[in-house]
Order: sequence, then structure tokens, then C-alpha cells
Amino acid sequence: MKGKYKFLLLALLIAFASCSFTTKKFEDPDKDKLLIQLITYLLDQGHFEPKDINDDFSAQVFEDYLNNVDQFKRFFYESDIKEFEAYKDKIDDQIKAYDVAFFNLTHQRLLQRIAEAKVIYTDILEKPFDFTEQEDYVADYENLTYVKNKREMKERWRQQLKFSTIANYDEIITQQESDTDKLISEKNKSNKEIEAEARLATKESIDVLYDYIDDRTRNDWFSVYINAIVEGFDPHTFYFAPEDKERFDRDISGKFEGIGARLQKKVDGIMVDEVISGGPAWRADELEVGDQILKVRQQDEKESINVVGMRLADAIKFIKGPKGTVVTLTLKKVDGTIQDISITRDVVELEETYAKSSIVEKDGKTFGIINLPKFYISFEDYNERNAASDIKQEILRLKEEGVEGLVMDLRNNGGGSLQTVVDIAGLFIEDGPVVQVKTTGEAKEVLSDKDKAIVWDGPLVILVNELSASASEILAAAMQDYKRGIVIGSKQTYGKGTVQTVMDLNRMIKNNTNGDMGALKFTTQKFYRINGGSTQLEGVKSDVVVPDRYSYIDIGEKNLENPLAWDKIDAADYEVWGNYFDYDTTISKSKARMAGNEQLKLIEANAQWVKTIRDRESYSLNYDTYKKEMQVNEEEAKRFAKLSEYQTDLTFTSLPYEMKLMDQDSVLMEKRNRWHEALAKDVYVEEAINVLHDLKMTYAIKNKVAESVKN
Repeated sequence: MKGKYKFLLLALLIAFASCSFTTKKFEDPDKDKLLIQLITYLLDQGHFEPKDINDDFSAQVFEDYLNNVDQFKRFFYESDIKEFEAYKDKIDDQIKAYDVAFFNLTHQRLLQRIAEAKVIYTDILEKPFDFTEQEDYVADYENLTYVKNKREMKERWRQQLKFSTIANYDEIITQQESDTDKLISEKNKSNKEIEAEARLATKESIDVLYDYIDDRTRNDWFSVYINAIVEGFDPHTFYFAPEDKERFDRDISGKFEGIGARLQKKVDGIMVDEVISGGPAWRADELEVGDQILKVRQQDEKESINVVGMRLADAIKFIKGPKGTVVTLTLKKVDGTIQDISITRDVVELEETYAKSSIVEKDGKTFGIINLPKFYISFEDYNERNAASDIKQEILRLKEEGVEGLVMDLRNNGGGSLQTVVDIAGLFIEDGPVVQVKTTGEAKEVLSDKDKAIVWDGPLVILVNELSASASEILAAAMQDYKRGIVIGSKQTYGKGTVQTVMDLNRMIKNNTNGDMGALKFTTQKFYRINGGSTQLEGVKSDVVVPDRYSYIDIGEKNLENPLAWDKIDAADYEVWGNYFDYDTTISKSKARMAGNEQLKLIEANAQWVKTIRDRESYSLNYDTYKKEMQVNEEEAKRFAKLSEYQTDLTFTSLPYEMKLMDQDSVLMEKRNRWHEALAKDVYVEEAINVLHDLKMTYAIKNKVAESVKN
């Protein structure tokens, strides 16, 4: 049976959740055990490369889980770890028996230690820090040992808190020294007053952190444990708790149903952090950033629900709701008044998720740039708004403006839907294979563009960086293999060459009485370039390599735990793009320009400096020494101030349809203005336009030669 059909059959059986689903029944009344049953079964049956759940696997889960819940080693003691180690080679047995004894023990102890730590940090921050003492703070958390006793625990917290406070202390002093508008008497706070203010800022910051920790339920912590298990299979296998699954769906589709506001939990309560442009709250024009939500009432209810002190996630459940329903919010407004407002919920589109384009002018010539943040799609209905249909629309609009070349900006695009990338690639080629997909033990499947129509046949540049991953790599690789476009960017892209499936776990249970079980995203396939090579680990190598801020930082699949290996399969049957573009000459000219570009030299030097700063693990807690170190950094930073001063000679303009929208939407106008300002300072976009210009020129010359030969 072909791999894809075998897995589709599995998914179909799961969807029906009938008693005939092999002999497996998922009916355990204990939700924790049921969740482990579901997940381990799916991973064993459906993962691309199932793991042996043995003692080695157990030891890895042990280490990963404890690191995830206590990364800075400021909760657990050495004695706790020794007690936990009795389970180090037994977690595999517990997984197979659906036993959660290890989690129960560690979770109860964690809550105890968190409560103890709150007393410790509160006590420490009641006393002044002495910044004249000579001592260092070591931030190498990975190699920290667990403390032996309460005295050592207090000392660990003291150093971490002092490190946070000295930064606040320096910031207040620096601000005071630079504030020339105040009277001298107001400027000269004593060191004692400054230290107290800095310590209070540290206290407020960690109180916010603890407020978040206090909001976490047992289910939240259990999700951390489950993910320590599933991520042992590969870095992209992940368990979504119900709230996380909603967030994933929203992120991949770019929309949700609600009032259209981003909320934040603060010490004061649940605050409005952003009113989303174009959403129902924005249209109603009554909700403001800084408003505190006190109560929530549904349209069919008489009484409001008090959300003060409620977990943010729980409050959001009351505030969100289906399109067309009305919710009434009781607000404490920014000016302190109490007010009720009613908002009719609607579909909210997250504008920053979607493709956007701009006209680019240089030396009297017009080009186009399209920025694609992710390959978005609605899993419920592919005919709804998706990345492929939007990109096609933007290309058609740019063609109406007479653009002579196109830049596809995939920088920082982490991927998304496999179907949309195949459809987008088809916009640039007549027809043919785009990507190859392989399931373990099965013949490869070739995903092809079958539509002979070409939406854009002109010069094409693909911009990438180290954070361009998955679907971004498929598109860049396909254009490179067809010689359809030139890839400009980092030495290599992220290196994620795997395909994931998201399975709703509720579909596997008949007569579920345990509540929402969440979903599992797990790796089912690997994809390969049409030339046969995998992008796994190695990514896509740019035709023109340019340095960027990430050049010396460990980013990418190869730096993650448990990545799948690189391999190669046979090439697909495809023909290189037949055209008059001279890619080799254009690439050579671009490399020569890049080699002499002073801005790029400065960017590379900055990247090296950033790595030095990031790799530093020891800091002085003596203020005089700390200040000198900061001054050295500031002097070095001045050297790179010119990076932000760089200005190209490019002019960017929104498309006519967007100009009309901006006349009514000042937020959208501000976002586009900021984007255009950033593009005008972007040396990579500048070079992309230069390359398009060169491609256009070589096309014109070769076309003229061909015409003369023909005649």
C-alpha cells in the first residue's frame, strides 16, 4: 500500500473513532493516562522514524523535562534530583504502562519549591545590594550544578537578582545623567535612592513572572512533560494543549473569531495591549489600549462574570466567541472611569500574517517586492484566503503597474502549508514537479504544478536568511533547481526538510467525557528538492551569499536536539527553465558588488561582535567595573550606529488598492510607512533590485541577439 494512502486510511479510521479501529480502544477514565495512550500510539503508528522507547530514551526525557521546568536551576535541590533519579531509566516503562508517577512526584515538588522561592526572592529584595563589592555573576546555566542546601539556594537567587538589579541601577543613573530638562536638584538622587528604585523594578518584574507561573495549571505543567516525551522523536513533533491548538490554528490561518484585541495579564489585571486594525473593536472605536477588563457578559446572560484575578487564558475564553454574537465588557478606562461597552464579534484577520507588496522605483525603472511572512492556509477550506491565492493577486496587481522584475521576500518565513508552496511555485513555471515527498519504506511522491498558466515569467529574486524554513526552502530550492530565479541571502537556510501532520486527539475517542484532549503535530514525511537532495540540516545554499546579523549565531535545524538525518533520493523528471536570462553572469556581478559593499562589511563585523556578546558568561557585580564594561560595549556599538543610517536610492509606494484602504485606516498607513522606511534602508533589497536590473538587461541583450540571428 502506498505510504500516503496508508496514512490517509489511518487518519480516516481515527476520524470515525469506531470500535473497528484495529483492536485499540481509548477509553481510560484517567485523562493523563488516556493522553499518553493516544500520543504513544500515534507516534508508533504514524511517525516518519519511530523511536525505541528504552532506557536511553528515558534518560533523555528525564534531562529535557527537568531542564524545561527549571532551566536556571533555582527551584530544585541536589537532593530532589537524587530522589528523581530513581526514575531516570524507568520513564520508558512508565510511558508503556501509561503511568504518571514520575510527573506527579516532580510536579508536587516543583510547586513546593516555587512557593519557597517566592519567600526567598521577596526576602532578598527587601535588603539593599552593595555594588561596591568585588564579585562576578556566571550566567552559564547549562553547566550550573544543583544547590545542596537552602543557604546555597539563597545565594543563587541573590546573585541572579543582583545581576538584574545592577542593570536597572545603571539604566536609572544613565537616564538621570542624560536628562537635561530637569532641575539639578531633581536630577541628583542619591545612590541609596537609585538602588532602592532599581531593586523595586526587579521586584515588579519578577512578580509579573510569578503571576504567570501562578496562572499555570496542572494541565499546563503536564503538557511540558508530554512535550519532553514527544520531542524526543524529533524537534517538530509537538503536543498542543487545547489553548495552544487554537493559537496554532489562528497563526497558520491568520484569522480567528472574536473582538479583535490583544490582551496582556499585568499586576493590575487584564489589560488591552493592542486593538487589531480592521477588527470589530477597532470599528466600534470604544476600546482603547490601556483599558482594564473587569467583567464580561454574553448576550444571552443577565449577570457579568468577574475576570479580575482570572487566568488570562480563561478570561479570553469568555471574551472570544462566534461571529455575530455580542459580548459586553465592563472596563476601567485609561482615565479611571468605569464603562460598559458592547462589541459584536466577527472574523478578525491578522494583517501581519498576510502577504503584502510594494512598487519599487530605481533609476526610472519599476520593480515589485512581495513579502510573505508565512505560507498560511485555512485547514477547514482551502478555497478561503490562503498564501497562494494572495500571492497570485499581488503579482497581477504589480503587473498592472508595469513592474519589470519581482522580489519574493521569504526572510524570517518559518513555513506553513505544503499545498500553498506548490501552488505558489506554479505561478512562476509552466508546469512540472515542485517537491518530492517520502514516507518511510514507501515510494516517493512527486508534488507537481499541473497548471500550464504562468502568472509571472519575468526576472525573479528570492530573498532568504537563516530563519527561512520548510515551505520557504521548498520554494527557494525549486526556483534554484529550475534556474527560474536567483536566491540571495544567508550561507544556508534553516534546514527543516520534514513534513508534519496535525491530528485532533478528540477524533480518536468514542464518547469522550474527559474534555478537550488537544492535538498532536508529528513528523510523517520528509521532502526533497526536485534534484533529489534533501534540505534537511543543509537547507538551501544561496546563489549570492551575504552576511547578516545571524551569520555567527547557532541557528537552524542542525543545532536542535534529535533532528532527522540528511539523505538523498533520485531526482524528479524536470527541465531547466528555458529563457534568455544569463544567471551565471548576473550572479558573478552580484558577488563582485557584495564583496566591495561597505555596509555588508559593517554588518559582518557587527554579527561577529554580537556573537562575542552572546557568548559571554561572566559579569561583574561591582558597579564601577560593570560600568566600564558597559562603556566599552557602548563605544563598540557606536561603530555600528551607521548601520541604521544607511539609505538606498530606492523609492517604495503602496499599490493603488491599498492607498484607498489607507485613506480610511491610519493604523495600516503607519504600518506600511514603517515597512517602506525599513525597505529603503535594506541593503539586501537594494542588491535584489540590482540583480533584477541585471537580469532584465541580459534578457534584452540576448533576446536582441536571438532576434537578429532569426532574421
